[in-house]
Amino acid sequence: MYIKDKKIIISAAITGATHVPSLSPYLPGSPDEIIESAIKAHYAGAAVVHIHARGEDGRPTTDHEIFRYILSSIAQECDVVIGITTGGANGMSVEERFSVIERFQPEMASANGGSINFCYNRLLANVEKPVYEWETDYVERTWDNVFRNSFKDMEYCVHTMNACGTLPEFEVFDYGQLNNLNILKKQGIITQPIYIQFVPGVQGGMPANNETLMFMIDQAKKILGNDIQYSSVGVGRKMFKLEIMSALNGGNVRVGMEDGLYINPQGELAISNAQQVTKIKGILEALDFEIADSREAREILHLKGRENVNF
Repeated sequence: MYIKDKKIIISAAITGATHVPSLSPYLPGSPDEIIESAIKAHYAGAAVVHIHARGEDGRPTTDHEIFRYILSSIAQECDVVIGITTGGANGMSVEERFSVIERFQPEMASANGGSINFCYNRLLANVEKPVYEWETDYVERTWDNVFRNSFKDMEYCVHTMNACGTLPEFEVFDYGQLNNLNILKKQGIITQPIYIQFVPGVQGGMPANNETLMFMIDQAKKILGNDIQYSSVGVGRKMFKLEIMSALNGGNVRVGMEDGLYINPQGELAISNAQQVTKIKGILEALDFEIADSREAREILHLKGRENVNF
């Protein structure tokens, strides 16, 4: 059933921790590049930006000073909702990943729905010489890596967010993770309105196609209730197709160079996050959807407001 009676929240995932600088000269790879890209994405139409931090060499980090600089700089320049990662990057401990929540107490943050074989070891297969020495080992070791999110980890993450007034944005990579969330809900651990970010297309997770996304939306409502809210990522070159399916079925959308480096299925590189935001906004408006601004996104998601963050 197609639903058009709600405003659509566009989120932009600015840089992530999967793609490495050698894959695109346009990937925001330093703190200042992340800041600039987030602000431009907001002014292009993104009500929410999802932030991972990187050092000057483009390597993902949870360094609190770098995070503080990025978050506070964005907040000083615009009113965008700033969500931050608890996914971190491969090789980071659970404690490292979650430390940013208690420190910065954002309006919203990612919370992963379970463990997954999050593998991207072939990313550099067609790159002769990486820009930075760290890149090759960083991607190749994911062949033997499990992205850990045990029930203990998930409980700790959600409890921390509850205490900070931070909305968990539950990233769901596979069907079984809906049941994980239902267990936490039944145990009274999830106390805030449920907001899901479907992430199809990751190697080790659910495939990226319309049928899978439709199934996941249907099952999420059956398992967790019709009052849930949700959004979808489109990983790789299928970004825009999946996001339109999400919008047509009552969901929000997320673009950004964390999820895909391209602007079309032919593999043309996107030159910025703002370019991807502009494209999805144009498609949605052509379909008669209204786009939510940051104030409206806060109301829709029941966020605590930017005056209650710690950056």
